Amino acid sequence: MENENKSNEIENIQPLESTPPWWQRFKHGLNEFYHAPYRQTMARAARDEEDFFMLLMFAESLGIDNPASFYTLELQPLFLENFHEWHTRMGMDRCPFDHVGCC
Repeated sequence: MENENKSNEIENIQPLESTPPWWQRFKHGLNEFYHAPYRQTMARAARDEEDFFMLLMFAESLGIDNPASFYTLELQPLFLENFHEWHTRMGMDRCPFDHVGCC
């Protein structure tokens, strides 16, 4: 039993070539230390940009005049699968479209 445990431990040890040097691990740790506080802020900013883009794409369907509707009309089928998440995040309990059955 002890021999099996020792053999399993030996098999799980990584060779020295596969582990990065200490300075690369230290650099990675410093990078994480610097970027960790901003990760949530950057994710929120990206989500806000996506929300604005979704509003721009579906503005004409929502009754808002959109000068770029000619260009965004062909993108609507691609983003329709994300529409349910978007309209619930924007506070619309039901789907505002009659022709889209997401809710």
